[in-house]
Amino acid sequence: MNYDDFADLYDHQYGVYRDDLHFYAGVAERAGGPVLEVGAGTGRVTAFLARRGVPVVGLEPSARMIERGRARAQEEGLDLTFVQGGAQDFALEERFALVIAPFNALMHLYTPNEQLAALENLRAHLRPGGALAFDLYVPRYGEMNTVRHEGETFYGQGGSRTDVFLVQRHDRPRQHVTTEYHADTTAPDGTLRRRHYTLTQRYYTRFEMEWLLRHAGFEAPRVTGSFQGGPLTDASEVMVFQTRRRD
Repeated sequence: MNYDDFADLYDHQYGVYRDDLHFYAGVAERAGGPVLEVGAGTGRVTAFLARRGVPVVGLEPSARMIERGRARAQEEGLDLTFVQGGAQDFALEERFALVIAPFNALMHLYTPNEQLAALENLRAHLRPGGALAFDLYVPRYGEMNTVRHEGETFYGQGGSRTDVFLVQRHDRPRQHVTTEYHADTTAPDGTLRRRHYTLTQRYYTRFEMEWLLRHAGFEAPRVTGSFQGGPLTDASEVMVFQTRRRD
């Protein structure tokens, strides 16, 4: 996924998503030390933590996303630190009390080797006994191979309107879901401009992830079915994992 091209639409879609913010803020404040956010994007969570006085570093592979995150920080008067890199191979001298990977960040790791390498690298950047927290969506999808409009309409300056349509394709053997986004912007004079983006995510089952964590050197995780706690059930939309480095 090339998030350089996707950055503007990403902000429109998810800039106001707040379901996870207080969960990650609470985990960060309890950690009592510096926090590393993996897949920081344009700084939605990073900025929220910084506003609460949490020392945080945002790791993000996309230069365009970092550019937007820095612009967000400047607008809000925040001093945010972003580092460009991916979870598998970034290398920092600092060691963190907590690593977080919000909003499905680990779903951009497509093979078991990539997943294990990333988790081992995150462990290496934790202090002894340091914590790891992240969330993944429960793999349930709408109608495959069908154009859908899921209510995403954005209005721009000058009266333009953007409608986002999507088509999803499911590769069950590899546990991949590919989403093709079509962002149609209609100008006031009726001119239509279409932009196209492709997003592939690799979904997980609960016990697959528990095994990966333990194999990568983490304790057996606490798994909940929401950011407010409670068990993972058939009705849950997210899986929230909390664990610690095993020393």
